[in-house]
Amino acid sequence: MAVQQNKKSPSKRGMHRAHQHLNNPSTAIESTTGETHLRHHISPTGFYRGRKVLKTKADA
Repeated sequence: MAVQQNKKSPSKRGMHRAHQHLNNPSTAIESTTGETHLRHHISPTGFYRGRKVLKTKADA
């Protein structure tokens, strides 16, 4: 079994864990409606990259 030879200082421990933080999901702003949505996803009104790609209940 591996045994630690020297104690890792709090500074080095923090450096070791530096990449374990959480990021907020990146969002995009729809150019036609101005709504925010997840990148590479359709906006709530059915637009994707400025084009209407999905019919919604408001359209019918």
